[in-house]
Amino acid sequence: MSERSTRRRTLRALLAAGLAGLAPAALAQSAWPSRPLHLIVPYPPGALTDLLARAIGERLGTALKQPVIVENKPGAGTLVGAEYVAKSAPDGYTLLMATSTTLGISPALYQPSPINPIRDFAPVGQVGSVNFFLIANPAFPARTVREMIDAIKASPGKYNYASVGSGSPHHLFMETLKSELGLSIQHVPYKGTPAALTDLLTNTVQVMFCDATIALPNIQAGKVVALGTSAAKATALVPNVPPVAETVPGFDWQAWQGVVAPAGTPRDVIARLSTELARMQATPEFRDQLVRFGMEPSAPQTPEQFAAVITAEQPRWIKAIRESGAKVD
Repeated sequence: MSERSTRRRTLRALLAAGLAGLAPAALAQSAWPSRPLHLIVPYPPGALTDLLARAIGERLGTALKQPVIVENKPGAGTLVGAEYVAKSAPDGYTLLMATSTTLGISPALYQPSPINPIRDFAPVGQVGSVNFFLIANPAFPARTVREMIDAIKASPGKYNYASVGSGSPHHLFMETLKSELGLSIQHVPYKGTPAALTDLLTNTVQVMFCDATIALPNIQAGKVVALGTSAAKATALVPNVPPVAETVPGFDWQAWQGVVAPAGTPRDVIARLSTELARMQATPEFRDQLVRFGMEPSAPQTPEQFAAVITAEQPRWIKAIRESGAKVD
């Protein structure tokens, strides 16, 4: 064998050995997850979605053996955070704590929308839903939904209702009732639930839809009267409060919370995230925590099932916004 051939063979052997040595390292670098994840919350710190994200992030981090960093990016009806995630690399390291406002209401309200709820995201799973209570000041002459309808019809334009802003679920739920029943009651928008509730307690406004997290302690303290719930089935949170649907058939509204990733995220990563989410949802501790947040825990869903929920709700939100005449504040 010539010296040149020997050198070539030696070089090939060294190269093969080097590549073999690098292969495990390269494989380790490509394994997911190999670094911290970021869970984006499109609401301010302390909001329900923020609390939920931190509960999920802690458990998800333990399961994946990587920290899950919760980042708050509020603004533009939650679209600031949503757009950030939509434009992030689809590698499984950036997730969005999504809500029905983020992927339902705001894209229909803010035009042109910076996101497409169907095209821009890969659903992971729905976590829970927020039931809303239709509450009234104790001085309002109604203790049921039927009595509220009768009182408003008896005195058109006399009463006011509060919301936390034009296009909010609180606004759209009541506008749906107004449209269906022909009610004349004035809308008073507020910037946030605390301000709206303060004026309800002083009878400046008489009724409002309020999420369970805020409504429950005030109902239990007797500060407000619970007329009904927005969901079509009674809630275990306050089982003696009937659904609005018992008086207005077909009325069924809730605000859901779930996790999504950027579109194009690898299917095996989505499957792993979905599996870990389902595991935590199956634990009594997590479900109890959601109930303490005022939420109704969801049964574990596949990504496909969650995608179907998001898709099915689009026409409902668009219709409600159109009929309400809601505009961006």
